[in-house]
Amino acid sequence: MKRKILFITGSINQTQQMHQISNYLKKEYDCWFSQLFPDTAFLKAIVKYTPFANGTVLTGQFKEQSENYLHQHGLRIDYEGNMNRYDLVVNCTDMIVAPKFRQTKTIWVQEGMIDRRTIFTGFVKAAGLPPYFTGDTSLNGSTNICDIYCTASEGYKDYFAKHGTDPKRLIVTGIPNYDNQLEFVNNDFPYHNYIMVATSDMRETYKFENRIAFIKHAVKIAAGRQLLFKLHPNEKVERAEAEIRKYAPAGTLVYHIGSTNHMIANCSELITQYSTVVYTGIALGKKVYSYFDVEELKRLAPIQNGGTSAKNIAQVCRSFIEFKGKKEDFLAGFTLQPEVLNYYEIQYA
Repeated sequence: MKRKILFITGSINQTQQMHQISNYLKKEYDCWFSQLFPDTAFLKAIVKYTPFANGTVLTGQFKEQSENYLHQHGLRIDYEGNMNRYDLVVNCTDMIVAPKFRQTKTIWVQEGMIDRRTIFTGFVKAAGLPPYFTGDTSLNGSTNICDIYCTASEGYKDYFAKHGTDPKRLIVTGIPNYDNQLEFVNNDFPYHNYIMVATSDMRETYKFENRIAFIKHAVKIAAGRQLLFKLHPNEKVERAEAEIRKYAPAGTLVYHIGSTNHMIANCSELITQYSTVVYTGIALGKKVYSYFDVEELKRLAPIQNGGTSAKNIAQVCRSFIEFKGKKEDFLAGFTLQPEVLNYYEIQYA
């Protein structure tokens, strides 16, 4: 019988990443998928009886979107991972890892940007509270629960090590969906040379945002040049568009669907808040604005390896699942094969 791998999915981006990784493993292993699920009685009660899990991948439209994706691509679903005994679990987050998988071989895959650490982040970690108490992803990748941590870049490898992740568990693989941004340059999006604004879904996830101030900030940067707003897919479209129409100049373009990456490829400057798409702008040499320090973002930016990150991560999965020694000894004797690492240089503007 084939060995079994369970991929834990979350956002649609995380789900697509897991699907890409599984494509390199499905001939050798039994691949199954489960949306992230509450792993304790306490968290189950929060999901069932309170609104605090609304706006997260544990429930509602985000869970539905990911599961619809799995169904559409004919992928096998084992929600909560009860149907099989798994030889490997590949996690999209380590903020929630079910106790029943703690003895199983586990790999964590970085999705994208990690939220800014705050005073509250430090309090949650110092108090030993579950990392999801932060209400954001600031502790994602920092719990040391998983055996191996696949990171987007050397910059992020250093970042996680600095914040407590065991350096012996970290490996730079790149991350799918953000490792080949040049592919978006040739596109049929009809506009060019505008100032693009990529909004975030802070309000939909119960975080404070002064959207009016942000719109005025974008207008000031544009200084009369054409503006284009691309709304986050999770936003309340009517509210967001009404605000833009009121505070941005007439003729401002507003999109809530369409390829964000194509729009970024055609823009001259990119204005973001806390969105991972800022890395697309950086990879394509755009002038970018962010609530994060831009120089730090350039250091953290995902490696551009021609779209081989999913293959890299699959190589880690394959080697780890077949490894006979102690889990903690695996990375000490493992290197990604040269033929997989097909990097090319990106020159920043």
